[in-house]
Amino acid sequence: MSGLDLAASIVALLLTVLLGLAAAVFGVFLLAFLDHCPPETCSAEGAFTAVATALAVAAVIGASGLMVTIVQLTRRRPAWPFAVATLLLCVVTFFLGGMGYGAAVGA
Repeated sequence: MSGLDLAASIVALLLTVLLGLAAAVFGVFLLAFLDHCPPETCSAEGAFTAVATALAVAAVIGASGLMVTIVQLTRRRPAWPFAVATLLLCVVTFFLGGMGYGAAVGA
């Protein structure tokens, strides 16, 4: 097993976890301060759905990416592409969730 592959995989997966934690905290704060949202242009349910869906999908992507990366490492195959893909897919998921939130609140 390559030490560089292992290190890159661990770093990418740790960044994925940190990104997920930051997104969860940010999402909670976005929803907590939604009280100034005018009902004509804003949907609190839509905002909650966008945030919750993005977090749930990212959690599934993160868990799947972690499992695939571990399997690749135990097979002694390159695992870093899977770890980096997991990170990138989570970034895209959070971006799309943010776009959904923006559409729901009329931003």
